[in-house]
Amino acid sequence: MKKSQPILGKNGTLFFLVIISAFPPLTIDLYLPALPQMVNVFNTDQSMVNLTLSSYFITYAVGLLFWGPLSEKFGRKPILFIGISGYIIASILCAMTGSIEQLIGARVLQAFSGSAITVVATAIVKDLFDGLQREKIMATIMSLVIIAPMVAPVLGAFLLKIASWRMMFVTLAVFGVFASVLAFCYKETLETKYDGSILRSWGRLGVVLKNPRFVALLVIFSITPIAMMAFLAAGSYIYINGFGLTEQQFSYAFAFNALCASFGPSIYMKLSRRIPVQKIITLCFFLLATVGLLTITIGHISPIVFACIVAPATLMVITMRVPGTNLMLNQQDHDTGSAVALIQFCGMLCGSLGMVLVSIRPESLIENLGIIQLTVGIVGGSLWLLARNRPFVTDKLVTR
Repeated sequence: MKKSQPILGKNGTLFFLVIISAFPPLTIDLYLPALPQMVNVFNTDQSMVNLTLSSYFITYAVGLLFWGPLSEKFGRKPILFIGISGYIIASILCAMTGSIEQLIGARVLQAFSGSAITVVATAIVKDLFDGLQREKIMATIMSLVIIAPMVAPVLGAFLLKIASWRMMFVTLAVFGVFASVLAFCYKETLETKYDGSILRSWGRLGVVLKNPRFVALLVIFSITPIAMMAFLAAGSYIYINGFGLTEQQFSYAFAFNALCASFGPSIYMKLSRRIPVQKIITLCFFLLATVGLLTITIGHISPIVFACIVAPATLMVITMRVPGTNLMLNQQDHDTGSAVALIQFCGMLCGSLGMVLVSIRPESLIENLGIIQLTVGIVGGSLWLLARNRPFVTDKLVTR
């Protein structure tokens, strides 16, 4: 660790990073079991309820571009506190809404605030760690953060039994309060702040985008979230409406998917000791395309078959995230906040596209999902084959 954290210490810093990195999956996955129920509660249709997800992702993506450069000018800690405070307020507003339109509006505020938290989380990792140590920390954080989507749907289904969907957002507000306590203990990690104007700090996004090596990798690795987010948007409808599972049963199926995904970072770290990183990423794209074919052909047979097919797809996406993010960050020595913002923005924007595409034909969600997985595997894999042996990739790989 390049800079000490007197109060948090090494283990406390890792725990802090896990907590602030867990905001997106918790905010998304906690209320997934309630999506079908919300259609009836608000007397609306599936597309309107799905807007609470897609509007979240779009706003979250835009918020990343807003907050990332500001964290370079004002520091990580002030932006973190602003984000957590706004998140808590927005979560309370979500719990108090009386219509689907009000809920969508509150979710937009929640997303904008939450984006400040997670863009700072990744920037802090780059502030504190380099090389192999950074890769290990990123893998550890991702492995632990994936516990959130394992626990969140189960907790959400439990809250539906004892209370209502409103309690889910109260729970998120409480989580925000807990994170704020840890944030007080965090010591600023940005050594040199950007001394230009606020407008010029946002202009640093353009400076990063002028780096063709960064942009090439950004295009490749931003494609992969399309497959994962498409499953997030369609999963509850497939399991509950399609296969007839209860909300509680769906939460277990979703937790199984997250459990499989949680092994992705550790699998990558073990494989990368023996297999070149380029080959691991190539294999992930190939397997994702294969899963797409299986989803199209046999995914409709039963919920068990479907679960066993889509879990490896999520695993492949998560496995690629560690080397992909690290490779992109290694292309940029400065403007970390802007680079992180662009990485997360493009991933979220593409993820939102996946959520829209999978819902185009509501009567064929499984087939839609399979086509998306197949397309991402083929397109992403082809682009990766063009870049994998270029110097900006081979020279920036972490040496072991």
